[in-house]
Amino acid sequence: MRLKKILMAVLLSGFLLPAAAQTREELSETYSGRYDLVVSKLGYAGVGVDTILNQWEQVDSTNVKMLTARFNYYFTKAQSSSVVVKPEKKYLGADPVLTLKDSTGRDVYYYQEVSYDDALFSDAMRYLDKAIEADPFRIDLRFTKVTALMSYEKDSPDMALSYLLRLVDKDASEDCVWVYPGYEIGDDFFKQSMQEYCAAFYTIGTPSSYEAFRTLSERMLMIYPKDAVFITNLGTYDFIVAKDYPKALKYYKKALKIAPDDYSALKNCVLLARRQKDNKLEKKYLEKFAAVAPENERQAAEARLKYLDGQD
Repeated sequence: MRLKKILMAVLLSGFLLPAAAQTREELSETYSGRYDLVVSKLGYAGVGVDTILNQWEQVDSTNVKMLTARFNYYFTKAQSSSVVVKPEKKYLGADPVLTLKDSTGRDVYYYQEVSYDDALFSDAMRYLDKAIEADPFRIDLRFTKVTALMSYEKDSPDMALSYLLRLVDKDASEDCVWVYPGYEIGDDFFKQSMQEYCAAFYTIGTPSSYEAFRTLSERMLMIYPKDAVFITNLGTYDFIVAKDYPKALKYYKKALKIAPDDYSALKNCVLLARRQKDNKLEKKYLEKFAAVAPENERQAAEARLKYLDGQD
């Protein structure tokens, strides 16, 4: 009789497990819906969001949406905004929110700057890392981390660069198949995304960010040695940052051998020649640039060519 009771208990537990799992899933969906509703009205860190997340985490602690919601909550709570005065016309790649004149008539530029509470930012990263661990091939989660690090580090994106370099290595591994919910990832998706981060580093416009721009471009070229975009990046680094014009021109020429119609390489060759006051070189690349430029730039290029012809 006792054996029958034990067997019955085992059988019942087996039947109850799917029901329990379904109940947990249903509860998780309920909290997910409540969360979406509150966030749509009050934002990521609105009143009541933390309570919902606490209850949701108790029910489904490894749910990626819940973990991402936790990240958004702490990341938003960590932020504070202030207005800072800078002498530059651009600050960390951004335009001023206000420009006034001082007593001497000089322009004074006001920028909105976001700062972070270190402890809350750390909490945000901890939950985002858990989400990444739960779904390691969700590339959108990886990009969220990079973007958050860049916002936190501002003028010196060292952690963001380090994470991107590890991401490049992971992408190069044979077992890496990225997914992005709601999007179909094409063959060039990762390369294009890395170029967007290269552009973001360049736009920040600080010595450290320029080095990040160069380093990420070099790493991508180790994997894609004939990619004209990243070759052009190195030319731009030497042109704008290092001011090594002969070396920059070599990179641009190399890129144009691979992609003769590369807009950026052609335009920078024109600017480089103009910087060196080399009219012959400028005319050479102006003719090629005019063939690929949008209408307004094409007209400007043709007008410049006429002017240079008149100087001969």
